[in-house]
Amino acid sequence: MIRRRVLAAGLALLGALHLAWGAWAWLVPRHFFDTFPGFGRRWTAGYPPFNAHLVSDLGATFTMIGVLLLLAAAVRDQRVTSVVLIGVIVFGALHLAYHALDQGSLRGLDLAGSLVSLVLGVLVPAGLLALARTAA
Repeated sequence: MIRRRVLAAGLALLGALHLAWGAWAWLVPRHFFDTFPGFGRRWTAGYPPFNAHLVSDLGATFTMIGVLLLLAAAVRDQRVTSVVLIGVIVFGALHLAYHALDQGSLRGLDLAGSLVSLVLGVLVPAGLLALARTAA
């Protein structure tokens, strides 16, 4: 029972995070590009030039991921949860692979923070997937 609650909370938190990123990138792509992830960091801007179409498409992608994660949290079906999390893991792994090979103009703390967050983008959903399989 506790595993199911942790799983649902994890799915909901990841979903909300992706929805926030998605809405930001889709609604104000230039601001997202210039200031993501916030807190004075500018990771996306480390990969110029700005392209409103691509940033808006990224926003749509993050929004879709967020919606699927929230649906998985609400439905609480192991098969749905597994499919959604496998999709998130594939996206995260491909995203990580790109940035591991091309660091743009990021250096030092920004590069390390970016790569750590991308690794977590694979490990957290993988952990939730493992939890989903044991919580059934």
